[in-house]
Amino acid sequence: MKQLITLVFTFLFLSLSAQELEQAKGLSIGDKAPLGQLQNADGESIDLQEALKEGPLILVFYRGQWCPYCNRHMAALSEIADSLKGIGVQLFAISPENPEYLKMMEEKSESRFDLLYDSHYTTIEAFDLAFLPSKAKRLKYNSILGANLAEAHGDSRELLPVPATFLIDQKGIIRWRHFDPDYRERSKPEELLAEAQKLR
Repeated sequence: MKQLITLVFTFLFLSLSAQELEQAKGLSIGDKAPLGQLQNADGESIDLQEALKEGPLILVFYRGQWCPYCNRHMAALSEIADSLKGIGVQLFAISPENPEYLKMMEEKSESRFDLLYDSHYTTIEAFDLAFLPSKAKRLKYNSILGANLAEAHGDSRELLPVPATFLIDQKGIIRWRHFDPDYRERSKPEELLAEAQKLR
């Protein structure tokens, strides 16, 4: 009986997950990257279109400082930050969390690159990454993991991005991406660095 109940709940969970994530597909390789202005952890405006003039970009979208997988991913990416800088490739990480929470992420992950605040999910939606987690998941994120989604984000919709990574050349074209609806699966730093080196 217990096994049957477990199977039913697993099926319902997976069905909800699939339904939620049908909302987001992510831009594809060869697409033009929609680059706008975002804020960094110090509240300064960062124009990604202007940044592109200085060299290719890597944009990493993450859920928030409350997510253990995001913390580990940001820390791992920091290990290649200097190598990327050395070949003229700029690394930015984007989330819907405001600068106060970006600073928390900086402290937790000891990140050595700019974290950016997408105040109204504008860039997240433009990259086709936004989705609304189920009510049960939002309750879990807010109450157990301390996400405070409505407070930490620029509006109260409580949307999240599918964690994704995009490598963008100086023409603004997406040359490589990592997109996986399973939030536990992230871009591997060594693979990302290898792909970035192909652009220089």
